[in-house]
Amino acid sequence: MFAEVIINSNARALNKVFDYIVPASLENTIQVGARVFVPFGKGEKLEDGFIINLKETSEFANKEIASVQEENSISEENIVLAKLMARKYFCNISDCIKLMLPPRTGGKKLENRAKEKTGNFVFLKRDKEEIDFLIETEKIKSDKHIRVLKFLEENDGVYKSDLELITDVSSSTIKTLEKNGHIEIIEKQIERNPFIHKNIEKDEPKVLNKEQKKCFDSIAFCIDNNEFSKHLIYGVTGSGKTEIYLQLIDRVIKNGKDAIVLVPEISLTPQMVNRFLARFGNIIAVLHSKLSIGERYDEWQKIAKGEAKIVIGARSAIFAPVKNLGIIIIDEEHDMSYKADSTPRYNAKDLAKYIAKQNNCPLVLGSATPEINTMYQAKNNEISLYTLTKRANNSSLPEVEIVDLRNELAEGNRSMLSFKLQKEIENNLKNKKQTILFLNRRGYSTFVMCRECGYVAKCKNCNISLTYHIRDNKLKCHYCGFETNNITECPNCKSKKVKYFGSGTQKLEDEIHKLYPEATTIRMDIDTVSKKNSHEEILDKFKNDNIDILIGTQMVVKGHHFPKVTLVGVVSADSSLNLDDYRAVEKTFQTLVQVAGRSGREESGKVIIQTYNPDHYAIIEAQKQDYDLFYNQEIDLRKMLNYPPFCDIMLIRFSGKNIEEIKKVSEIVYKKIKNINNENIYIFKPVPAPIDKIKNKYRWRIVIKCKITSKVLDIVNYAIQDEKIKKCKETSITVDINPNSMN
Repeated sequence: MFAEVIINSNARALNKVFDYIVPASLENTIQVGARVFVPFGKGEKLEDGFIINLKETSEFANKEIASVQEENSISEENIVLAKLMARKYFCNISDCIKLMLPPRTGGKKLENRAKEKTGNFVFLKRDKEEIDFLIETEKIKSDKHIRVLKFLEENDGVYKSDLELITDVSSSTIKTLEKNGHIEIIEKQIERNPFIHKNIEKDEPKVLNKEQKKCFDSIAFCIDNNEFSKHLIYGVTGSGKTEIYLQLIDRVIKNGKDAIVLVPEISLTPQMVNRFLARFGNIIAVLHSKLSIGERYDEWQKIAKGEAKIVIGARSAIFAPVKNLGIIIIDEEHDMSYKADSTPRYNAKDLAKYIAKQNNCPLVLGSATPEINTMYQAKNNEISLYTLTKRANNSSLPEVEIVDLRNELAEGNRSMLSFKLQKEIENNLKNKKQTILFLNRRGYSTFVMCRECGYVAKCKNCNISLTYHIRDNKLKCHYCGFETNNITECPNCKSKKVKYFGSGTQKLEDEIHKLYPEATTIRMDIDTVSKKNSHEEILDKFKNDNIDILIGTQMVVKGHHFPKVTLVGVVSADSSLNLDDYRAVEKTFQTLVQVAGRSGREESGKVIIQTYNPDHYAIIEAQKQDYDLFYNQEIDLRKMLNYPPFCDIMLIRFSGKNIEEIKKVSEIVYKKIKNINNENIYIFKPVPAPIDKIKNKYRWRIVIKCKITSKVLDIVNYAIQDEKIKKCKETSITVDINPNSMN
């Protein structure tokens, strides 16, 4: 017997099968999906890989499989899925298989440590961007140091002994990293249960209203009959979508099956977990990146053993080892985070459809502002549509008012807050009500410029302006993590006329403190949520400690329920309106409606939207909270311009330090696709990306508009694997279908 093995490597050249002889001792037990160690290369070094096929004959096999690692095998169904993903997302099969494995354990069971009371845990002391920059500039050179730091970037807060075992380093390596200020070692109690700190009262099912009941009955019919089906629950904010999810899952569990629930953000996971714990108790498992590696390992094993009936998590939870799937639910389905921005660049919604179909179970999508593509499918009867027009507790939608910032300037108001918003905040403070202020830019000022000569402080590694952070008095790059001291004198003309332009959440917080010194505030952005459980701590503090004002970026928009919030202020509605992206208008509308939905959940609410574009249809329809009217205008525009859903957009990115090689490679790919184009592919010539340099690497792109078909995938795969390109080793190529960013 022979096995076809994929080596566990991200090297493009190794994305192919290698034949190995199956030893006689393994012939009766070995299976497709098994993780194996095999001799590879001239040095006979053992490499790990996965069996993707078994066969009786082979012309090439001349080496035997050395051993099988039984604990880390995956199912044959997952091997099939990995092959499909690799072809569709233009990556190695092993890249896809890694998503389906439990968190790394180094072959040693982490649960054996659960009895220990305390232990030394290792945390990054610097942020990810700074670590990457130090590695990029070779200020950190040691392979062992880099291995440890890269692992901690994905698994911060690892038990020290486990870290040494997993990364194959000694204790002295860890001590050196600590001495150099890259990491910190903290002794703390070992809490492997992510729910250990929760004390939640039991919750009973609520009576569904007529709209909810119709939706529930239709989907429950598919659950009972083991039917694959797709459903969209389109309901206004606060319309009780989560209650429908809970009752559908209850039906699934009573039928002896399991459920997967995807949420878009880690910040949403605690809230969803609380609702599910209150209803179902400890039969749930949670999977997201802010859990420690040990917690994730235990949760994964809990699912694999069938002890968890409900899996809740972010995008990657779609790969959870659920044995008897009865439903997949994707909450806030419009959210961009369901699309991965790193290899493999998969869309969790597409994979959810495939997995639901394989398991003959319903796929349920929910949103107050569905993605245009999803609603288009629903309008064309490809998805069953259910509309919830009423808030679950019969509360009314908040009153929304637009403030024209041009008029504020004309009246001499240079503040970040309009006179109207200032007045409403003051009223809320007097009435002991809570306020949310939304500004989707972190930092203090978005760029620093000399008013004498026009010099703008830019990152030395990226073609992007630096952001001023007042707390550290530093200029920081939000792309590569580079930071430098703030400037008070122009390095170009030596002028002292240096001014800060634009505004971020730090500046907004300072302005609130000046205007309302008695108000208590809390800020939620990427700078304040880097630590484990920080999302939940901030949200709980705002909700339970009577904090007056929550200031935040995109994180505060999504799905949160704050009963005492009666005012939401959108400080700048235009920040996403003019991006280089065909979805800029859609994103703006969704964000405004979602953030408006945080107001008036239990009492009458008000929303103030500040904008320089008060006549834009995205702003006007967001004020009316009229998704249908917005959809009709946007879909007409998309059709006229041939944008999704009427076509797909494929972005081929080229990056590297050799600009001439990048141009050469991009031209080869362009000509190759153009010459074999027989699939109505509209291909644009290669050009520099909008941000043409990041982390000292130049960036070019090719944009393709077409309908993604099997033939198109073959054409592009063929083009990027050209023999001439393989010789250009300094240039990396990535292919992204319907990307989150056109950069």
